[in-house]
Amino acid sequence: MGPFVAFACVLLLVSRLGSQHAVSGGCLGKCCRGRDLGCFTTDWRMDRVYGTCFCDEGCVRTKDCCFDFFTTCPAQDCVMSDWSSWSGCAKPCEPSARVRVRRIEHQPRNSGEACRRLEERAGCMEYRDPRGDQCGLNSGPAFITSMKFGEGRPEHDTYGKPLDPGFCVEFTLESRTPHCTVENRPHTHWMRYITEGFKVCVVCEPPAMRNNSGSCQGDGQESNKGALLRWQAVGNPQCHGTWKRIQRSQRCNCPPQHSFIFI
Repeated sequence: MGPFVAFACVLLLVSRLGSQHAVSGGCLGKCCRGRDLGCFTTDWRMDRVYGTCFCDEGCVRTKDCCFDFFTTCPAQDCVMSDWSSWSGCAKPCEPSARVRVRRIEHQPRNSGEACRRLEERAGCMEYRDPRGDQCGLNSGPAFITSMKFGEGRPEHDTYGKPLDPGFCVEFTLESRTPHCTVENRPHTHWMRYITEGFKVCVVCEPPAMRNNSGSCQGDGQESNKGALLRWQAVGNPQCHGTWKRIQRSQRCNCPPQHSFIFI
């Protein structure tokens, strides 16, 4: 019985060591961010070599991950909330900016996709003062922004009556300041497409359309043919220039990058 008992004890010892190895080996409970040389264990590597292997995000690049890295430490992309509603314009009765925000719900892990920007700005203009009175519009330059701004405009008034669908005005760009291409903020990217010599289309619709005249500020309806008119991009006061009116039409037929909206 002596040899048999000794053999049984050896088997028991091996099984216990094996179970401990199964629990302690691999990346279970050892996933680390970035390149962490202290984040290692001893087990089979992805290249089928037994020895020191790593469970940090950097092991993907150095090719020394443990065999179970991709199942135990899967990449988790950043999870962000939906955008909030746009804020009101910062200033009434003059070009300013509006803001919307979002928050990070889960940080990225294990080389997952990084989080993107938390705030987005866009040019805008309020047409009523803090007391609710209609702003006085003068004969200044045309204030323009990207067509995306118009996506949030209402199609009906407060009584449910359809608003005037507006019209399109075509211009030939004569000049622009270099600041239109220097800015690299998300809400100014559309300004890069304002290029001299190109035809652009600008939509005039409520609330930018003045009720008493059916026109938008700076649209050139009251100017002489061939007159050099001024425009300014909302969201970057240093982006401005001149253009000449070509014609008015019911619909714009310019490419999206050369289509704008009066505000």
